[in-house]
Amino acid sequence: MSITTEHFPGHPPRATSTLSQEGRRAALEAMGSETELDLLVIGGGITGAGTALDAATRGLRVGLVEARDWASGTSSRSSKLVHGGLRYLEMLDFGLVREALKERGLLLQRIAPHLVRPVRFLYPLKHHLWERAYLGAGLALYDALAGFSGKGRGLPTHRHLTRAEALRQCSGLRRDALTGAVAYWDAQVDDARYTMTVVRTAAQYGALCANRTQVVGLLRDGSRVIGARLVDLESGREVEVRARQVIGAAGVWTDDLQRLATSSEERPLAPDAPHVRASKGVHLVVSADHLRSETGLILRTERSVLFVIPWGAHWIIGTTDTEWTLDKGRPAASSADIDYILDRVNAVLTKPIQRSDIQGVYVGLRPLVSGEGDSTVKLSREHVVAQPAPGLVTIAGGKFTTYRIMARDAVDVACRAWGESVPPSCTQQIPLVGASEFLALWNSRIGMAEAHGLALTCLERLLQRYGSDVTTLLELVDRDPTLGREVENSGGYLRAEIQYAASHEGALHLDDVLTRRTRISMEVADRGTGCAREVAEILASVLDWEPQRIEAEVETYRNRVAAELESQRQPDDVSAAEARLAVRESVPVR
Repeated sequence: MSITTEHFPGHPPRATSTLSQEGRRAALEAMGSETELDLLVIGGGITGAGTALDAATRGLRVGLVEARDWASGTSSRSSKLVHGGLRYLEMLDFGLVREALKERGLLLQRIAPHLVRPVRFLYPLKHHLWERAYLGAGLALYDALAGFSGKGRGLPTHRHLTRAEALRQCSGLRRDALTGAVAYWDAQVDDARYTMTVVRTAAQYGALCANRTQVVGLLRDGSRVIGARLVDLESGREVEVRARQVIGAAGVWTDDLQRLATSSEERPLAPDAPHVRASKGVHLVVSADHLRSETGLILRTERSVLFVIPWGAHWIIGTTDTEWTLDKGRPAASSADIDYILDRVNAVLTKPIQRSDIQGVYVGLRPLVSGEGDSTVKLSREHVVAQPAPGLVTIAGGKFTTYRIMARDAVDVACRAWGESVPPSCTQQIPLVGASEFLALWNSRIGMAEAHGLALTCLERLLQRYGSDVTTLLELVDRDPTLGREVENSGGYLRAEIQYAASHEGALHLDDVLTRRTRISMEVADRGTGCAREVAEILASVLDWEPQRIEAEVETYRNRVAAELESQRQPDDVSAAEARLAVRESVPVR
């Protein structure tokens, strides 16, 4: 028997991808009132979002819940790259690289051309012959694997450069830092926006999606997991949701979720239950004028590699790779982390980057499937799907680029337990919200900019954030021209983007907008404190905030920024974590 929405009379796929405050409440109500979902997905990062989309497009009745905001964990704090994993070739992990390169091509060409775009990198060489031959062979294989996947077209192949050619492309490099270079291409993405867009696309196909919804327990029927007990963190209301299968896509919280499945010795976890270790990755953000370059950089370090990634009017520099065993909700960058990155990048620059040049710092935790005695650098980036308890499937590990494969595998395993025929995954054919008309609108951007009275650069930026959904955004500006003004001290974001974040993209708090719907928190020197009040006042008009709520949101955000800055002055992880935990991060329940 095939599972389709016909099994749920009166419930066709939702015709809208809008994530609103009212839609969230309705989704929670529907999850609690349904007799049984097919799947309940726990975790609103890229893997959980992808899993919900995969299930919904197979015709399954699916719910998706996230304890904080969409992509509030690792999926908003990555290196923002969609790539095959060049360094995994050195580990001879050809299968992982080929799979990732195929996904890179799909994202660039079909699934999200408005959100994923090519980016060029320069790899400086320090040795004359053997290093060029070694790296050239690796990049030739990289290009070949992309071509074999059938999705490699559209990106140029690698090129060998002399030292003079490399310095013309990146004049900020010290002459004695290289003997030549190799240039190659990958792709980049705003990870938080991409994740939120996957959630919106899942909602469009019928998924019931609720952020700020915490799992506080799993429902059991004997030894079998049959659902979860949830708390709506916005209202304090508890909801019980029943599902034929529960999928945990909790990232670094995987072990915590699995512990909910075993309340006694009579209910042990299955032997193949994955255990996840957290690896901390720190990134610095500096203004583009601190490095004279037409291309990104990839630098070899004693531990791994360091990327210098173009990011609009900024550079992102990172990352570190060290084990983190402290609070997973608020990882902190220490002074030692910042020094490590600055020391490595300044070793090759003519104009060193100073601490005072740093405009933003963000920290993410990579979920790595654990191995005894392994360093986090060597732990596998491959994903693992397991069934730690009857009725519960967990997906752990993996990388952002291959989220769609991870989601497919998790849904396959969950459905296999039913012994029924379920349609295969089709997400390789499903464009995300905003993708379908993007290229046509991009070709018409000059006329659109003139028609709406916007600078061409502004409209191009909007198209690369919203795709074809930019038409909805522009309708807001046409109805209320004040929304076409820039938010002061925001780095160029429009007031309409703030309103849209709450009305269409599921933002419920000031931090959701400043940190994830926009990137103000890492793109301006004051981390967004200067525009926090104006942004909160725009959100208040959509979310019905009273003046005291505006004050609470602004104060909470500014305290969070102060705690982050203080943590970055601390010498080590322990003291940095203590500083980071010194303030409350959430506005009290209404």
